[in-house]
Amino acid sequence: MVFSSLLFLLILLPLTLTLYRAVPFGAKNWVLLVASLIFYAWGAPRFVFVLGASCILDYYIGRKLVPTAPVFHRRAWLVVCLIYNLGLLGYFKYANFFVEQGNRVFELFQVHPLAWTAVILPIGISFFTFQKISYLVDVYWGHVPPARNLRDYTLYIVLFPQLIAGPIVRYHDVARQLVARDHPARQMFEGIWRFAIGMAKKVLIANPLAEIADGVFGAPVLGLDPGSAWVGLLAYAFQIYFDFSGYSDMAIGLGRMFGFEFLENFNRPYTALNFTDFWRRWHISLSNFMREYLYIPLGGNRVGRVRAYLNLWLVFVVSGFWHGASWSFIVWGCYHGFFLSLDKWIGSARLARIPRWLALPVTFLLVCGGWVLFRTETLTQAGHYFAALAGAHGRPIWPDWITPRSTLILGLAPLFVWGPIVWSRLSVWAPGGNPSSGWNAPLRYGVAWLLLILSAAALATGQFNPFIYFRF
Repeated sequence: MVFSSLLFLLILLPLTLTLYRAVPFGAKNWVLLVASLIFYAWGAPRFVFVLGASCILDYYIGRKLVPTAPVFHRRAWLVVCLIYNLGLLGYFKYANFFVEQGNRVFELFQVHPLAWTAVILPIGISFFTFQKISYLVDVYWGHVPPARNLRDYTLYIVLFPQLIAGPIVRYHDVARQLVARDHPARQMFEGIWRFAIGMAKKVLIANPLAEIADGVFGAPVLGLDPGSAWVGLLAYAFQIYFDFSGYSDMAIGLGRMFGFEFLENFNRPYTALNFTDFWRRWHISLSNFMREYLYIPLGGNRVGRVRAYLNLWLVFVVSGFWHGASWSFIVWGCYHGFFLSLDKWIGSARLARIPRWLALPVTFLLVCGGWVLFRTETLTQAGHYFAALAGAHGRPIWPDWITPRSTLILGLAPLFVWGPIVWSRLSVWAPGGNPSSGWNAPLRYGVAWLLLILSAAALATGQFNPFIYFRF
């Protein structure tokens, strides 16, 4: 089940909210837990048992990681649980990839390939595995005590607003909220506003842009002319932003409806002036996780300049591979790691002297170059696409599939992305704003319900396009 579906909007969400508000606080976590399991099982009924069994194991092992336990035992149990969780992720997400690569090597030596039944990827495994690691490491480091019971721990992992595609919620950020949280009316209204903005981003903006991006990237790449290639790339750059930031807005809004405050996951990333700035704004929860649980334990920037560059590069190689089991994602991670290391080498003081009018478009175009690697299926296809961008190929193809609606949305997308820079008053309508205060609060609520109605109508009459990050 997904947020942008009529089943969720008209049945599961209203029923869950009604029941959640009706029961006493002691039963609210039970309501959310049951609703979350139904939400996940609806799309992956077989894997809900794998998820549940792993949660039980993590919970009981987590109780052995407290600082008062013997150090050797704590380390041993932590290693066991990390291997177990990363092993599950590795098997489900990367087994097909490694078997495929192995069979290619066997072909070179004329060895019969391995017989293999493709493994199906459980929805959201990349996200909830990282949350499991966050819990185990936070308890091991003594940042938080273990969850008070199995219900609360399982709810942290399977809470449906962030279960399938994030944001990645670190345990120490929500540990107290699992035990006690407020439910003021203001928070509910803020949640509705944020959810409506996210729904509109996905259904009214990202989906029409997908028509253009899918049309270009799905066409024979050797036949692309530069104009079509650039139109498709820009459409995809805006599509992935509105798609993923829309999902995060919906997740944050749903969390607020149920009393949870999740940290922001996007902060106008296409206004970044360099790659370091971009990763402070794009998929912030992933950046925070990688910094806290990988970069800093590797030594961060405290181990000398060369080692710091290597650590940073390694973090983004891992980040690229986390996104998907293909060489394109690995190279995408190397690509970002290179520019982040280049930022460190140049230094923040020198970067700050680059004029904004130059730094912003250059950073955006370089990020778009990374999206070619992210969107194409193979490195060969990516190479041909870069050649098309440079004008190496031929005929225009876009008149065959572009529609007036998608053209209009592509024309308006830059306004939504960069408009607040030109006209600062637009920023009051940003998702992170406070919709429950100010003279225009009633107008915002009216706009929120209008966006929900328009989005529902689009879902009822159009073809559904799933969230991009569901594949991860």
